[in-house]
Amino acid sequence: QVQLVESGGGLVEAGGSLRLSCAASGRTFNFNRMGWFRQAPGKEREFVASISWIVDSTGYAGSVKGRFTISRDRAKNTLYLQMNSLKPEDAAVYFCAARMGFTTYDYWGQGTQVTVSS
Repeated sequence: QVQLVESGGGLVEAGGSLRLSCAASGRTFNFNRMGWFRQAPGKEREFVASISWIVDSTGYAGSVKGRFTISRDRAKNTLYLQMNSLKPEDAAVYFCAARMGFTTYDYWGQGTQVTVSS
């Protein structure tokens, strides 16, 4: 079994920064890739960024590229999302997820709220 627990959300002014963390426990050695997703009120969950658990391969949504940085520490089984130059439209519940294969994310955290004031 795998558990993912996010932390680091909060309230920040526009232009500010936050760093989200996601602590993974369980069968993390089976991970292929981990990612961050977000969901704003009334909107569908959307992809933010992802990173290979094995090699240095990352991907970003166009809306966050250049502002957000995803990273992971395999020794600590922790995923991070450094968010800079935050905008009000970045406000959402942020979820981390992990997948064993190449398409579907198998495990999800409970989410952490990010609020950006203008």
